Amino acid sequence: MVNFAIVAAIATFLTSSKAASSHCCRKLTKAGLEGKISYPKDETYKQRIGSYVSKAAQVPPHCVFQPRDKNDVSTAVRALVAAEPEPCQFAVRSGGHNTIPGASSISDGVNIDLGLMNSTTYHPENDTATVQSGVLWGSVYSTLDKLGVMVVGGRSASVGTGGLVLGGGNSFYAARKGLVCDNVAQFEVVLGNGEIVHANNQDRSDLFQVLKDGGNNFGIVTAMDLKTFEGGPLWGGNVVYSQSAALEILSEFVKFAHKLAEDPYASLVTYEAFLPDIGEPMVVNSLEYTRPVERPEPFKNFLSIEGKMSDSTHITNMTSLSREWEAPNTYRVSFSTVTTKNDLRVLTKAHELWLVVVQRLKTEAKGPWEGHQLYQPMPPTFGKDAIAHGGNVLGLDRFDEALILYEPYLSWTYPGQDDMFNRQAKWLRDELAAFAKSIGADNEFICLDYADADQDPLGSYGEENVRKMKAAAKKHDPQEVFQKLQLGGFKLSKVAEPDERGHDDL
Repeated sequence: MVNFAIVAAIATFLTSSKAASSHCCRKLTKAGLEGKISYPKDETYKQRIGSYVSKAAQVPPHCVFQPRDKNDVSTAVRALVAAEPEPCQFAVRSGGHNTIPGASSISDGVNIDLGLMNSTTYHPENDTATVQSGVLWGSVYSTLDKLGVMVVGGRSASVGTGGLVLGGGNSFYAARKGLVCDNVAQFEVVLGNGEIVHANNQDRSDLFQVLKDGGNNFGIVTAMDLKTFEGGPLWGGNVVYSQSAALEILSEFVKFAHKLAEDPYASLVTYEAFLPDIGEPMVVNSLEYTRPVERPEPFKNFLSIEGKMSDSTHITNMTSLSREWEAPNTYRVSFSTVTTKNDLRVLTKAHELWLVVVQRLKTEAKGPWEGHQLYQPMPPTFGKDAIAHGGNVLGLDRFDEALILYEPYLSWTYPGQDDMFNRQAKWLRDELAAFAKSIGADNEFICLDYADADQDPLGSYGEENVRKMKAAAKKHDPQEVFQKLQLGGFKLSKVAEPDERGHDDL
């Protein structure tokens, strides 16, 4: 039932000239959560705020609240929503890998940091592993590798489980098993009224479906039961080439993407990179094969390309491999994304645009910086797998052809250069999107995990899925707590109603 007093309080809060203040932290203390709250003078506070992957995202809140379990989260939500004279704004953080300032951080409110909710528990009786939303993927793999089992999860050790799942999640295992979100058997969620519920295929199935790539619009996910399967060694690593090999590699990428369904044990991410210390652009193939087979057949052509500078591929496990994908959190970072059809003309154009940006930044950038742009194949099986696992809201089942997920990723040091680097990243994205559209190779989908603040991933999922998300939000969050008090992330309330969007031929 809707609590109209709380709704009215939220409305009053929204019209106030002053946002949530430190009284919110005192409300948590009065709710019995003292000892789990840190302030700007505290070392715990400084460490947690300083551990976001992008320095630009290290926004200091009034206090950091670190719950130990779901009951702490529930207590906090009830206290913040019912706070007087006005309800309190808050942010929720899992791993802190989103680079958008304010996505999982907040300046005028409370940061609910799930980092201490970091356990992984294997259940052999039903082939699942319960992971709390604050655990990092490297820790999940370290636990499960020792048991000989595995889950579909993130590729970098320091990425948080909660954020990746709510944004969909790609994986080395995705061609075999589907996206990360499609391998969730059950969510544990704290709703806006503080109620703790479970959502799966049988209970609250509507909530279960929209949590799979619907972002933080419905509740705070405190734990997930992930489906497990037989683990063990795999083969993988990075092969680095000189820039002269770029066009040949991109040509092979297109062929690989078209054939990925033929051997779904293979995984490929190709990226172009520039490190000023080296001085020339490079091309890197991150090759993974989720069986212990060295130099497997799907990668034979890549491995025979001339211009190879280094090759780190080896038999390893997910724990070690995920650590190879780590990046320092000493930079300010910008990334965004475009999805296109699997077309060599698109990749060739992206390469040309990349060389333009590298030359610009070599001339204009000051201090340490790095540049990357990534290409990931998206086979049509992603959509089919979603249906088989109970459905999600990405809408990839609309597409019956291989796609390319493109992501420019720039890192720099000085805050005074934020505009320049953000502008160059956006130029790459928008120029490539315009080119793809001009040749009929464009695609509407926007990946939430890689989207920038000016993009609309939720609106890209298609009218049917927008309706599903809005209906679920109205049902499970009638007070609009996760639209009006948790402002970070991509908000469903900002997505136009399907009837208001005009003709939609998705």
